[in-house]
Amino acid sequence: MTEIMHPRPSPIVAAMYTLRDLDVDVIIIHGPAGCCFRAARLLEEDGVRVVTTALLENDIIFGAKNKLINTIEKIKEMFNPNLIGIVGTCSTMIIGEEIQSAVDEANLNVKTIIVEVHACMGDNTIGAIKTLESAYNNDLITLDEFKRQERMLKRATEIEKEFGMAKKEYIKPSQGDDKSFLAEIIFKHIKNKKNIAIILNSKKETTFLFADILLAINQINQQYNCSILNIANLDPNIGLARIRKDSKNILEDLEKNGVEINHITGGLDEYPISGERAAKIIEKNDNFDLKVLLGLPHAIPLKNKNNCIAITNGPREVEPLREMGYKYVGVELTSHSDVMGTNKIVTSELGAKLRKIAGVK
Repeated sequence: MTEIMHPRPSPIVAAMYTLRDLDVDVIIIHGPAGCCFRAARLLEEDGVRVVTTALLENDIIFGAKNKLINTIEKIKEMFNPNLIGIVGTCSTMIIGEEIQSAVDEANLNVKTIIVEVHACMGDNTIGAIKTLESAYNNDLITLDEFKRQERMLKRATEIEKEFGMAKKEYIKPSQGDDKSFLAEIIFKHIKNKKNIAIILNSKKETTFLFADILLAINQINQQYNCSILNIANLDPNIGLARIRKDSKNILEDLEKNGVEINHITGGLDEYPISGERAAKIIEKNDNFDLKVLLGLPHAIPLKNKNNCIAITNGPREVEPLREMGYKYVGVELTSHSDVMGTNKIVTSELGAKLRKIAGVK
């Protein structure tokens, strides 16, 4: 097993984001005040209340059960939640905190998803799987949905280890190619009426930003009428309610702007397999002069990587994508922070550059 030296996503954060997708009203982080601070702040922008039990040294020594009970009672009074998520942390797992016991004593009478997790468990997807398992045990999702989600998450981990930022001991971060340079290449193909394929294969809420690149290319093409094939994992009938709603909102946004998706390859949580479906569509008749891959290009197993532009959201994904054979690679650095709290497509850096070059507002 390769020991990864560069920072990796945490199972605790994955659990928190999955609780968000399950539409919890409040997340309690049972741990120190600074644990997962950035993720907590972003999730609050996305409409989820996030609080912490703010453990101190004495709590680690003598136990923190009473702090958790007090926090539970306070959030019930302050927010009157219908659904609560409680996430363990490294501290509480090490000292053996019994979260369920605290919930029982608090006598909430509110449905609660308890996730016993810590950052040393390994792959971040473990946190998501544990959360979904707890949701199933609380009758919030079906067994079939849990099993489907589990398959997707395990496949995502496999892809990350084979092609993504978990494939090497250390990967140097890079911002990839200049966005203006990439925009010029795309615009040149549009002006010259070339055949273009756009594959949107992105993860959950980040699609609100990556969809903007697809939108920009299609908007500009309204003046030129070249041949464009739009492929996207935007099935509004797959996934948790929040994920389905996001797909629906993005499709409606595209439709309002006159953009049709020619092939839908799966849901927003199916990126580990929807990329494979997209590759098969392309390879049936690969006569494209340019292919633009958006979101998670390393999950799209194209055999012919000539004339491709790969746009990802991770600076540590650039090197692996180059090694896969992609000559042109770009990074949308704000794809996570810019999409929190939105239900509309948000402007991407590459989309903005394309519109500026083409003179389209």
